[in-house]
Amino acid sequence: MATTRILEWLGRLYIWLLLAFLYLPIVIMALMSFNVSPFYQLPFEWTTEWYASLWQNDQLISATSNSIEIAVITTILCTALGTAASLAFYRYEFRGKKFLQALLFPPIAIPWLITGTAMLIFFFGVGIGRGLFAILLGHVALALPYVIVVVSARLQTFAPELEEAARSLGANQWQVTRRVTLPWIMPGVIAGGLFAFAVSFDQFVVSYFLSTPGQTTLPVEIYAAIRKGFTPEINAVSTIIIVVSMALMLLTARFFKFGGEK
Repeated sequence: MATTRILEWLGRLYIWLLLAFLYLPIVIMALMSFNVSPFYQLPFEWTTEWYASLWQNDQLISATSNSIEIAVITTILCTALGTAASLAFYRYEFRGKKFLQALLFPPIAIPWLITGTAMLIFFFGVGIGRGLFAILLGHVALALPYVIVVVSARLQTFAPELEEAARSLGANQWQVTRRVTLPWIMPGVIAGGLFAFAVSFDQFVVSYFLSTPGQTTLPVEIYAAIRKGFTPEINAVSTIIIVVSMALMLLTARFFKFGGEK
């Protein structure tokens, strides 16, 4: 009994230490975005000066806008294309199917440094070059496999008898997909979309290779700002992004019941 309690206490301690390791740096960064000192000096003095300065930093605002725009477009394209591809893999048998499914994993496993270099060479070779459009294409190529894998995993729990029953009742293929299949796989579709958004918004390596001066994303701009000299405005924009992201995640988990029914 005593050994069990000790192990239980150590397990709880380990979890709390792990959570502290993950979230304490984020909390400190958020607090320092409200500190009057740009050098993190103590004692702490409350201010919103850095948030006011953020709105006057055209480079950070432009980079943030580019990141959000690219991430949203990437999410929409990858969710639509990935869901359609997953349904095709699930419903149909065709030559080369296994080979195409196997090709989904190299983009996930290959280091992004190699992928970014390859994309840079390819885009220059076909005349696309660098810029926001090239970044968008690169992000779609990186995020699409994640959506297909997640939605395909959800489809493995789907009973094909449900579609057959709907067809026997007179439903056409579109009605079967819209009213039977999509509601079942919607948690996987939403999860895949969130993966796509995260991959795109946080992507640095590919964005760094494909960006041009004046047309960058937020991770690239933060990297450039750190090289020139760190400012608390980066803490401010990071805090805003974290708060908004966590709020969206909580709302998504709440309304789509990822945790299941109790």
